[in-house]
Amino acid sequence: MGKNIVIIGGGIIGLSCAYYLLKEGHTITVIDMSDMSAGASYVNAGYLTPSHIIPLASPGMMAKGIKWMFNSSSPFYMKPRLDPDFLRWAWNFNRSSTRAHVEKAIPLIKDINLLSKDLYTDMHDSGEIGDFQLVKKGLLMLYKTKKEGDHEKEVARRASELGLEVTELTRKTLDSLQPHLSPDILGAVHYECDAHTSPNEIMTKLKTYLKQSGVIFKLGEEVTRFTKNDRRIATVTTNKESYTPDEVVLACGSWSQQLGRALGIRLAIQAGKGYRINVPRPIGIELPAILMEAKVAVTPMKGFTRFAGTMELSGINHIIRTERVRAIAKAAGNYYTNVHIQEEEIARAQCGLRPVTPDGLPYIGRTSQLNNLTIATGHAMMGWSLGPATGKLVSEIISNKKLSMSIDGFHPQRRF
Repeated sequence: MGKNIVIIGGGIIGLSCAYYLLKEGHTITVIDMSDMSAGASYVNAGYLTPSHIIPLASPGMMAKGIKWMFNSSSPFYMKPRLDPDFLRWAWNFNRSSTRAHVEKAIPLIKDINLLSKDLYTDMHDSGEIGDFQLVKKGLLMLYKTKKEGDHEKEVARRASELGLEVTELTRKTLDSLQPHLSPDILGAVHYECDAHTSPNEIMTKLKTYLKQSGVIFKLGEEVTRFTKNDRRIATVTTNKESYTPDEVVLACGSWSQQLGRALGIRLAIQAGKGYRINVPRPIGIELPAILMEAKVAVTPMKGFTRFAGTMELSGINHIIRTERVRAIAKAAGNYYTNVHIQEEEIARAQCGLRPVTPDGLPYIGRTSQLNNLTIATGHAMMGWSLGPATGKLVSEIISNKKLSMSIDGFHPQRRF
């Protein structure tokens, strides 16, 4: 028998949950405080990344954050502030940045990424939401220094041992795949296991499909209050209306910590701001790439090329820091000889907030306090890649079905 389900959050995670819950015969209402036309689900690099097996919380990351703390154009920027939530998060992030944690996280990240890539493929091949860009040409990791090259080759070795398709490229082979590269690029690692998409296209088509299939969207509504009864959420109240769901899915990204607190649940999350520049003219970029020293992602999308990057931990805000956008534009010119990002393209840059947990792994699952709440948030830079897998797992939890994979490592109340 179908349940009445309220999903709080209309990004790729929330919409993926709606998509798979709908298939199980449930009645779905999606609540979002925005008009669902912007945010992290629209400005990301569009990658499907089984190759990204190393979590953000890894050895050396906190040291880099401290080193770059007073350089607001650095790839990983933590704004200094005396905020208790941020300080507690930073302490736990540092505690999680160990080799032992990385080793434990690697198979989890690989498995959920492969599951999600398969689900994107199923969605594409079914034609259910309409045709969309899904290109399986892999991802280049371009490096200029031996240090970055050696680091990525070690990751590639681990990825290969896990059965992922990966090749180390010489400069000569690289030039045959991607022309117009800067002469100081030494080589690349090519993760053939990866793929890419155009996020805006999928988000638009997925919303249209869900609306036509009976999913109710409540836009411009902010959840203000919950009432509970006998270890269950009884009502969800917004600034406009009140709802009485059988089940609630919390999938509101960087805002999940505040709503979790209103439910008596502690969810350690910091908003990690990322920026993107779209270049809507032919510039000859054939393959997606990460510019390793600059930590910038490059994606040839449908009708434009996207340059995206940075991890800025400065709280929940959508302030565009021009110096960070310019750092992305500068990196583009430093890696491609034929690319010069224009001022008007820089001026149209947008940002999005990615929810980052202290250990770099998402929160997916039930909590001990409430029997009808499922958490689906905290995906950091893998949110786009992991959308369908998360949605599928949430639908299996709520429908009491066998899970597609173990989610013990993603428990919302795990210790750091």
